[in-house]
Amino acid sequence: MAAFNLTHSDSSTFILMGIPGMEASHVWISIPFSMFYIITLLGNFMVLFVIGKEQTLHKPMFLLLCMLALTDIGMSNSVMPNALCIFWFNLKDITMGGCLTQMFFLHAGSTAHSAVLVTMALDRYVAICKPLRYASILTNARIANLGLLCLMRAVLLILPLPLLLSRQPFCNNRIIPHTYCDHIAVAKISCGDITVNNMYGLVTGFLIIGLDLMLIALSYGLIMRAVLRISSEKSHQKALSTCTAHICVMLTSYTSYLFAILTHRFGQSIPPHVLIILANLYTAIPPMINPIIYGVKTKELREKLGKYICRM
Repeated sequence: MAAFNLTHSDSSTFILMGIPGMEASHVWISIPFSMFYIITLLGNFMVLFVIGKEQTLHKPMFLLLCMLALTDIGMSNSVMPNALCIFWFNLKDITMGGCLTQMFFLHAGSTAHSAVLVTMALDRYVAICKPLRYASILTNARIANLGLLCLMRAVLLILPLPLLLSRQPFCNNRIIPHTYCDHIAVAKISCGDITVNNMYGLVTGFLIIGLDLMLIALSYGLIMRAVLRISSEKSHQKALSTCTAHICVMLTSYTSYLFAILTHRFGQSIPPHVLIILANLYTAIPPMINPIIYGVKTKELREKLGKYICRM
């Protein structure tokens, strides 16, 4: 069976190995990941359904939450089905076109996800620092335009990654030691010069995360300044409580993303199977946790979700 999986006649096909060294445990590893995937889809689609059905939730904050849910679903769907096919059915072959497409949607989804978090920080800034002008500054139409801008930025920044790789020569070694087509993993098996690919990937990654974190830090700096000017301690707590869910989601998303990227690029002493598991957890855990965090922390959404869950 192993010999069958490692040989193929199509020279444009790659082989995704899953988690090298843990092939015997693939079925067991698939159990938590399949549960993560199911919870991710249920949670995010429930958020989209409830916000779509409830007219009272058609507000900027909840529209942003819909965008976040869409990016979570997109990231999860770009990785998990293929990974589960490897774990369950040993289906490791993927065409070059399929591999580059998967890479694009994964990285574009994570880039859009980060941009939505920045927009949510802007939403919290306006809500706390300019409450009287909130409705006039952040209209639903403006939020839709910001969402379109997030999408365009993701496409323009990420599209060069698969395009650059499509020009690279791939010799006999077409085995990718991963569960999905990550840019770094695919670039490493090329037999050409990947200096440009590596530099663009590294600069783009740090540019996106660095710029987004800087804008978020600026928003929260202004929020803290406005909150500290309020004399009432109760008002302090009320203002900061509106940011709790967003802060939790940011910590989950950015911490896991930075850890996965840095360990994959610079963690040569870390066993490969650990790096791959961490990379998979990054695509599995934040999309699963985000709707839970907002469902628990946002009173209006929690009440509406509770109403629909009771009906079901």
